Amino acid sequence: MVIHDAQFVISSVDYRQCPQDGKPEYAFIGRSNVGKSSLINMLTNRKSLAKTSSTPGKTLLINHFLINNEWYLVDLPGYGYARKGKKERDRLKKIIEGYVLGRSQMTLLFVLIDSRHEPQKIDLAFIDRLGENGIPFALVFTKSDKLSAGKLQTQIENYKQTLYESWEELPPIFVTSSTKGTGREELLDYIEQINRSLG
Repeated sequence: MVIHDAQFVISSVDYRQCPQDGKPEYAFIGRSNVGKSSLINMLTNRKSLAKTSSTPGKTLLINHFLINNEWYLVDLPGYGYARKGKKERDRLKKIIEGYVLGRSQMTLLFVLIDSRHEPQKIDLAFIDRLGENGIPFALVFTKSDKLSAGKLQTQIENYKQTLYESWEELPPIFVTSSTKGTGREELLDYIEQINRSLG
């Protein structure tokens, strides 16, 4: 897939305020500081479509970007950022759950995982919740350039083994690096494939 056009459309605090034109939506979520904004900018080939920051927890709303006038890329708030107060964490949780569980236009949720870390309880709990609710998702390992090829392979295998403890079948898995552009074509081709199947 070639991205000719990527434009910001709307930021919403509630999934019911999101666009109502029925176009498929591919949402991106992950723990704070997982590299979500960098990945979105890499995918769309735009330097600052999504705001990147070294301070975790910058995305506080549901952000819709229209791609090629055909589908939406949706940037969701990160979860599990401890430094925010309970009230703010609860507010973000409500925004995320409302969208993920209530948004019928969401075709697929990409869950981002920092490939440098061992499986984290918060990610595994989030993934299990998706399974319990029948939400279609794929896993995207970020920051693959920060590890040697061997270490990266080991990390991903460990993750798979951990998932197999509670999953019979694993979701699609992508390995990316925003710095090197790794995984860009695979992700975009996967989205294109799903769009075609939607007819």
